[in-house]
Amino acid sequence: MTPRLMDALTRSKILTRVGATTALLAFTTPVTWAYQATTSAIPPSPSLFDYIVMSGFIGWCICVLSVVALAMVLENIVTLRREKLAPPELVDEVKSLFDEGQYQDAMELCENDKSFFARVCAAGISKIGHSYEMIEHALQEAGNEEAIKLHQKVTWLSIVAALSPMLGLFGTVQGMIVAFQTIATTVNPSPAELATGIYVALLTTFEGLMIAIPVVAAYAWVRNRLVRSIIEVGAILEDMFEKFRPQA
Repeated sequence: MTPRLMDALTRSKILTRVGATTALLAFTTPVTWAYQATTSAIPPSPSLFDYIVMSGFIGWCICVLSVVALAMVLENIVTLRREKLAPPELVDEVKSLFDEGQYQDAMELCENDKSFFARVCAAGISKIGHSYEMIEHALQEAGNEEAIKLHQKVTWLSIVAALSPMLGLFGTVQGMIVAFQTIATTVNPSPAELATGIYVALLTTFEGLMIAIPVVAAYAWVRNRLVRSIIEVGAILEDMFEKFRPQA
């Protein structure tokens, strides 16, 4: 191969590489600019408040329910504690009066207190002098009545837990109605027009579940805590009135 032919081949290879590089740059540059423009056009992520505003009236209702649920959980945690259902000072004082046989004083002490222990204990004291079966029946009846009242307070949490997803479902149906109404009244509607109703539908569903899930967990925890406290108070009362059980 002659030197002149080798130089021609070398120049041809160089021109081929330069041409390929130029073509690659010409193709990738517009794509890069388009990606950068698209990225810069993406709006910032909405905040939680923005989501509530976008979901409309249903979103505000769910927000109010969340505040109510939080207040109820805190109130139940405070009022349904073991120390509130059976104040230790009251229990010790009533036990001392029982040991001394001063049942009338114990009765007056329980009547002046509104706790679960005081109400049930007063029912048992009122039957002292009768058979142990009557005392036990009075304790059980008063205990069941007071336990029902306490469980009714906790049940409101389950109502909130049920209402939240139902409101979310209501918003979902409302959003789908808006989407189908757009289809029915608009010629060739764009995806953005249809997405508005569906977007609201998904928002309300998300908000309803976001409230319902933790409230269900809180309801189960508070209820189990209440049941445990009632059992403990019942054991205290049973031990106090055990002295009236006839000996075999």
